[in-house]
Amino acid sequence: MLVLGVDSSTQATKVEVRDADDGRLIATGRSPHPPTNPPRSEQDPNAWWSALVDAVAHTGVHEIAAMAVAGQQHGMVVLDDQGIPLRPAKLWNDTESAPEAAAMVEQLGAEWWATSTGSVPVASFTITKLAWLARHEPTIFERVARVLLPHDYLTYRLTGRLVTDRGDASGTGYWSPAGEKWLPELLDRMVAPADWFERLPTVLGPCTAAGELTSGARDELGLRGRVLCGPGTGDNMAAALGMGLQPNDVALSLGTSGTVYTVSDRPTADATGAVAGFADATGRFLPLVCTLNATQVTDAFAHWLGVDTDALSKLALEAAPGAGGVVVLPYFDGERTPNRPDATGTVAGLRTDTSREQLARAAFEGVVCGLLDGLDALAVQRGSGRVLLVGGGARSPAYQRVVADLTGTEIVLPDGDEHVATGACVQAATLLHGTAPEDVIRHWGIGTGRTIFPNPDVDAAGVRSRYARVRQ
Repeated sequence: MLVLGVDSSTQATKVEVRDADDGRLIATGRSPHPPTNPPRSEQDPNAWWSALVDAVAHTGVHEIAAMAVAGQQHGMVVLDDQGIPLRPAKLWNDTESAPEAAAMVEQLGAEWWATSTGSVPVASFTITKLAWLARHEPTIFERVARVLLPHDYLTYRLTGRLVTDRGDASGTGYWSPAGEKWLPELLDRMVAPADWFERLPTVLGPCTAAGELTSGARDELGLRGRVLCGPGTGDNMAAALGMGLQPNDVALSLGTSGTVYTVSDRPTADATGAVAGFADATGRFLPLVCTLNATQVTDAFAHWLGVDTDALSKLALEAAPGAGGVVVLPYFDGERTPNRPDATGTVAGLRTDTSREQLARAAFEGVVCGLLDGLDALAVQRGSGRVLLVGGGARSPAYQRVVADLTGTEIVLPDGDEHVATGACVQAATLLHGTAPEDVIRHWGIGTGRTIFPNPDVDAAGVRSRYARVRQ
């Protein structure tokens, strides 16, 4: 039997087909999404469906037993009473609702939000986007019959059912991880009075099927026979499954944005707003810190220095740790940062003899120091588990070296490249086998990989101290 895992991200739909019994990778497919341009970042949900159809066609596989969809978190998909999108979906990195987020925190207080919803609202969250819609597009808001997340919409197109999971629901700002329930009274207060229970999807358990694919969905995807569909989840929750993240482990993810997260047995409530207290896709919790500016920073330095990213990595490794005192504070795209829309980047410590190698090294160190600030915020959550490095940046030798050296810890590079799609495959396999995700992860051997060892001679404390002075 085969399973299909879907990763519907901001940039593209990526799919994996795996053997349900041993996890062997059978086929892959990919199809791009329309580009976005924050601060307004929107996409037509129908484009996600077209990309899914195209990506599945690329696999050449026509018979699968089960599938699941993981998607970008937080977005807002609003449907009319016929199930048709009323407008383009607002994505997680759309920051037009920053004023609404600030007003919500001012009205109820950060402590209340953290205790009640696990997180302090920023413009990423669905609740702020709904408030924006009610304020700026009231005629459309009046026609809203259903509110979904991106992965929910694809599950709806597959099965005809309006469902979600606890992991993705925990990023809306109106679901309680501690109470495991929607908070419709909060939507009444922060957005507008409405019959919200009728508008919100049913929250399924981690091992509960959303249903079978409809005949129409099977025909469009070119699939044959009965296909079971999982509840799906958010991309970070699926990635945790796809790399076998366990309690006390920490994942450092280096993509366009940077995230740091761990698995916890208890819900998180951080009133500072640094840690988002999400639920995961297993029944546990997934406290997470997002730094946003990550590989786009080193991409910018590569452009400025007139080299490609591989050459930038080589330049950085030719410079000594500490970059000769040069420090990069990587808040380059403040307008794309929901909680710091006015932030800008800083390069400090420049001298007339500063070299290209030192500038390159400082760029990598700045990004990693920002990630490690997030790791510090999670310190109360983690124990002595592994540190896993994932994302596109994890392929860079410079990022591998700098992360290992500045953490002073062995770093594991998990096998595989598409951990979100792999995690969706894990969820699909749990439906077929009637077992827990942890059992599939163990049986498939997920979580192994190459280890990077730190250089004990690097003055990590000194590098991070210089970064902290510039940040402050």
